[in-house]
Amino acid sequence: MTRSKKRIAAGAGLLTAFALLLSGCSSDASDGTSSASDGKAVVVDAASIAPAGIVGKGKNGEEPALVDKLQLSDADKKKVADGKFSVGISMNTMDIDWSRLTIEGIQKTLTGLGVQVVGVTDAKFKVQQQISDLENLITKKPDAIISIPTDDVATAATYKKVAAAGIKLIFIHMPASGLTYPADYQAVVAPDNQGNGEIAAAGLSKYIPQNGAAGIVDYGVDFYTTNQRTLRVTEWFKQNRPDVKVKTVSFTDTNAVGPVAANFMTANPDVKGLFVIWDSPAMQSVASLRNAGVNIPITTIDLGTEVAVEMASGGYIKAIGAQQPYDQGVAEALAAANALIGNKVPAWVALPPVAVTPGNLLKSYESIFHTKPPQEVLDACKSSGICG
Repeated sequence: MTRSKKRIAAGAGLLTAFALLLSGCSSDASDGTSSASDGKAVVVDAASIAPAGIVGKGKNGEEPALVDKLQLSDADKKKVADGKFSVGISMNTMDIDWSRLTIEGIQKTLTGLGVQVVGVTDAKFKVQQQISDLENLITKKPDAIISIPTDDVATAATYKKVAAAGIKLIFIHMPASGLTYPADYQAVVAPDNQGNGEIAAAGLSKYIPQNGAAGIVDYGVDFYTTNQRTLRVTEWFKQNRPDVKVKTVSFTDTNAVGPVAANFMTANPDVKGLFVIWDSPAMQSVASLRNAGVNIPITTIDLGTEVAVEMASGGYIKAIGAQQPYDQGVAEALAAANALIGNKVPAWVALPPVAVTPGNLLKSYESIFHTKPPQEVLDACKSSGICG
């Protein structure tokens, strides 16, 4: 299916989203394996689906720089502390584990460097709200703003105001359209979205029989970050499994998951596995599919607690291309600190993806969240006996 993208203009709300694809695979929660339609048990090893390095490039074709390029010397740290700087943070949403961990990484790092955080705003995926948030942050006269655009086109003029006010600007994931590096912004810090898409595709492929069909539940908005994930999923299947027919369904409204799921199931009974664009939509899909009595392997992006429990229990979630949001937040804070003292920061700093399967779930959770897995994850692992 050709995917239809929508450009959301200023003032229109961008919504988080989800939807699904489906069709049958039986799952055995006792050992974490699933049976492909040819009857063979499937166990996905994380190392076998992880890319060797950074797969993607920056939005403007930039080559990736790694986080070690952002490290501060002791002399640099003293300059930062002596500067008595302040930083504002403008997020597109705060309602998911990814955003909470990102903020935690930013705030702890800035506080440790003696930088004051003067505000953290939540646009709730609404363009006009983020425009207002940014304008309010400008009035606080911070030395820098760290932000992820809700819509990279509709918010661009407001980000231009940030630059015009002499405020350093560090973007999360992608720059706003039309802004130039380093005049308007000083860095973009992002996960390797294409690398995460490759993990999800390679993991899903294990469940798709020869000449079978796979499904993609895509975000139906022209959003660079999610576009890159889907691009790599489709490319990977063309390059590595040309026998697989890939079908796509798109969503924009988080309240439409039920109808989207039901309609896709009815129209595409041949789909044997599903990629859902990130973890929250994936779990909405799981709930809808479970309610409908349809069991199908799902891969997704982002390791949230809900998908961790689902994976730990031997449920629908089989493989995850995980971002490292806490570490990304640390990197964003370091990028801001470097810019504040006049150090040039690479245009695009990328964090490598993490392939997560039941076999390395507990280790991955602790590494990504920087804390031990919660009891609900541990209990699910204990019951299923599949976690490593």
